[in-house]
Amino acid sequence: MNTRRDFLQKMGASALMLQLGSISAFANATDQIEQPYEGRVLRVAIMGLGGYGTRVAEALKACTKAKLVGVISGTPSKIKEWQTKYNIPEKNCYNYDNFDQVKNNPDIDAIYVITPNALHHSQVIRVAKAGKHAICEKPMALNAKEGQEMVDACKKANVKLLVGYRLHFEPRTLEVIRMRNAGDFGQIRFFQGQCGFKAGDPTQWRLNKALAGGGSMMDIGIYAINGARYMVGEEPIWVTAQETKTDPVKFKEGVDETIQFQLGFPGGAVASCLSSYNINHLDRFFMSGDKGFAEMQPSTGYGPIKGRTHKGELMQPITTHQTVQMDEMATIIFEDKKPVVPVNGEEGLKDLKIIDSIYEAVKTGKKIKLTA
Repeated sequence: MNTRRDFLQKMGASALMLQLGSISAFANATDQIEQPYEGRVLRVAIMGLGGYGTRVAEALKACTKAKLVGVISGTPSKIKEWQTKYNIPEKNCYNYDNFDQVKNNPDIDAIYVITPNALHHSQVIRVAKAGKHAICEKPMALNAKEGQEMVDACKKANVKLLVGYRLHFEPRTLEVIRMRNAGDFGQIRFFQGQCGFKAGDPTQWRLNKALAGGGSMMDIGIYAINGARYMVGEEPIWVTAQETKTDPVKFKEGVDETIQFQLGFPGGAVASCLSSYNINHLDRFFMSGDKGFAEMQPSTGYGPIKGRTHKGELMQPITTHQTVQMDEMATIIFEDKKPVVPVNGEEGLKDLKIIDSIYEAVKTGKKIKLTA
């Protein structure tokens, strides 16, 4: 028969277990609290203080591993404005003529080049010669020849060259890649990438062949190329392409309005993609495999990225792309971290080779074989 003493002993033991459980839970919760970052901080100067440069500067405010410390611009009034807004010292301010002197400035580690496409090549090479790490907006250059020269210059100078592929760090994009690697989609058969909007101001540099190197393909078509590669998980082996131009006044010779292109992959998958400066509401990736699918829409915008798979809606955290990008790039530069999808110069070069071949396919009407 149970006695009162037995009852009290059992109650005491239960209470002790609950107490120990609470202490354990508290300890686990304490372990999960993110500790302040105490490592080396990447000190960044932004070159090109336009709209996207401003977006990166604002995103850097929330970074723990990177911070804005300098500016490079051809507009003195912008430099003054940024000095005040971001508390940038005079010694860290340069223009396009004198920024080579940054080699004598130990307070800047890297320069983020956010200028028109045609300037990337010469500016990144100058950054490398100054002994600073280079981060370059996409497309990395106007063509693969320029891209290779940039890669070579940075290797020679023993500095890193990274490209602003912010989506390579985006949580929902990475989840699709994780699922593909885990075999959740089975054999990949098809990818579709649609990137387009109506370009506004006809005098903007993006519609200037000399500065942009092309039209929609150089600006947003590269998203479909890059997306096809990281979602399928292979490098394409052939490409075909067709151009449509309905407004030759706005989209002059050498400035593509709309290009459709197709890619073939060694595993048998095919991709059908579209890039346009004259069609709105195009920001969608779709991938189909033998076991399932992934759809992302918006797929490349600044956020939030939305998507679903055959298993349901993607619910990974919504992030500020450029904040995550810059913190991750700091670890790549200082700790040689290897991201799931590369963002180095070689990665940028792969996209440039495909763009070169797309333009060749448009011009010749031929199916172009792609080489590594």
